[in-house]
Amino acid sequence: MKKLLYGLVTAFIFLASGLSQTNAQTVDGSIGTVKRGGSVKGTIVLSLPSELHVNTNRPGGENLIPTSVKVSAAGAKVGGVSYPRGKNRKFSFSESTLNVYEGRTAFGFNLAVPANFKGNVVKVRAVVRYQACTDEVCYPPKSKEITLTAKVQ
Repeated sequence: MKKLLYGLVTAFIFLASGLSQTNAQTVDGSIGTVKRGGSVKGTIVLSLPSELHVNTNRPGGENLIPTSVKVSAAGAKVGGVSYPRGKNRKFSFSESTLNVYEGRTAFGFNLAVPANFKGNVVKVRAVVRYQACTDEVCYPPKSKEITLTAKVQ
């Protein structure tokens, strides 16, 4: 009975630490004020704890899940997302190097507001999809969504 209880407690601690790592990533962002008929730069930021990494948008392997950032806004035009270069790293589970993001990674985009835009704010929706991994294990892919608000003048 003690062995069973010890095993269950150990499994619970292992699962709890894994769950805390998979929820430790944050997605945030910023966008400035924009004039009607003008544009502004925005940024989406993915932050990872030091023990995790994610694949870049071009990870270097066909079975690897790339990080993707999709940005949209009602009544305004969002330009393409710019993906920064990752770091080439060699992991014990891979024969070749992988291109990954670690720590804090910023993804830029442009927001253009038409001259006839109605309203004082534009809401920008961003969805970041990624798969967080340690040097030994990858967690299931997940998506995190945020909404940014830009003041329109």
